[in-house]
Amino acid sequence: MAARTTGDPVLEGAAQVARDAALEVAGDVVGEHRGFRLEGERLGTHLFESTSPGYRGWLWAVTVARPPRSRHATVCEVEMVPGEGALVAPPWVPWAERLQPGDLGSQDALPYRPDDPRLDQGYEQTDDEEADRLAIWELGLGRARVLSAAGRARAFSRWYDGDNGPNAPSARHARGQCSTCGFFLKLAGAGRLVFGVCANEWSPSDGRIVSMDHGCGAHSETDAPGPGGEWAQSRPVIDELDLEIIRSRAVMPQTVGSGE
Repeated sequence: MAARTTGDPVLEGAAQVARDAALEVAGDVVGEHRGFRLEGERLGTHLFESTSPGYRGWLWAVTVARPPRSRHATVCEVEMVPGEGALVAPPWVPWAERLQPGDLGSQDALPYRPDDPRLDQGYEQTDDEEADRLAIWELGLGRARVLSAAGRARAFSRWYDGDNGPNAPSARHARGQCSTCGFFLKLAGAGRLVFGVCANEWSPSDGRIVSMDHGCGAHSETDAPGPGGEWAQSRPVIDELDLEIIRSRAVMPQTVGSGE
């Protein structure tokens, strides 16, 4: 770390005072003097290299100060600061922002996000009994917030590009698409033209959101290939026009004599 030009010769000349303070705190892991920087009026910091094996690139920073018109520097504090090439921890990120899909366990709860861009305000009561009854009970509204356009777009893109979209291996090898399958239940709302739910217990996508152009081997109209002509070709061929002669030894019947 390069030193700055200083306008306080007393503080700049207190390098030995600063080194002694660093040695008192750190012991013999204080290396060469790496410069001085003026922090403010009658306040500056001397920097020394750290020779500790675990702190390569770090610096011992000793802050010194002096009273007005004084010719002696006083040590304020000693600490370690990262220099060029120092290994430092990454910037701290709040827990709610570090979470990724799949990290949440069954006993965990996400913090409330009042400004979630994926949500919009839902229906609010108007104190009109008839209007509220229609909206809340018959139309199924009454939720505090609902998906916004951005929230729907993110969800649809995630579903379409995932394992239950058209690019999945099962979809590329399927003989039929989900849109023609009898086990396909269409979604309601904005996703009804693209997505549905698989209701086939034999399908790997059972109970999951699938795109209409997804597919698998459990399609309702797909049949496994039968034996066909392979079995007929594997049977032995009998030539009924060929006569095979088998030589055998004749056995003469015994004659019952007259007592001989």
